[in-house]
Amino acid sequence: MGSGDRSAAVGGFYTVFRHEQHGLFGGLLLLNRNGRPLEFHCTAPIKPNRAQEILYGASLESYLHGEAIGAALLAKASAPPTFVCVETPAALAVREFIEAPVAMIVADAQPEAEDRPLFRVDAAHERGLHSVTFGSRRLALAKRFAADEKPLAEQLATLPEHFDLAEPFARIRGAIEEAQRSGR
Repeated sequence: MGSGDRSAAVGGFYTVFRHEQHGLFGGLLLLNRNGRPLEFHCTAPIKPNRAQEILYGASLESYLHGEAIGAALLAKASAPPTFVCVETPAALAVREFIEAPVAMIVADAQPEAEDRPLFRVDAAHERGLHSVTFGSRRLALAKRFAADEKPLAEQLATLPEHFDLAEPFARIRGAIEEAQRSGR
């Protein structure tokens, strides 16, 4: 993607998804406030081996989503995003490696799509998350980074109300799937 006006960059959208045959793919899409792409980066498939599964244990998923995939993708960006949205709790681990607030999409005004995970963030389903609401947008931050709520609110306030924070993830998956088809 072309670099365009870097001052217009407002958000990064980062996701990891599993392909049964190839393993994990990661994708990062940087958008301007109009939802237009500024940059797109994706990984080759990553498939942890049995030794990694044993050695990393319960920390493997957050290591893969946070450091091995997320930090690597964000390092490729020509300018850091002002905030990053993710789809899963494991992807929140990328916050350890960047200065910008990282929030997981919990729900928004759009009905749940089949390809969008939906997480409950309440006392019974908390998982170490801090729930925040900005207008019709429901998000969650890692509790450790709950102080990111104010800077995140400032960034989200610059977006149009109709900006669907969950929609860019479908674009990322589609672009990676298209790259896979083209590469065959």
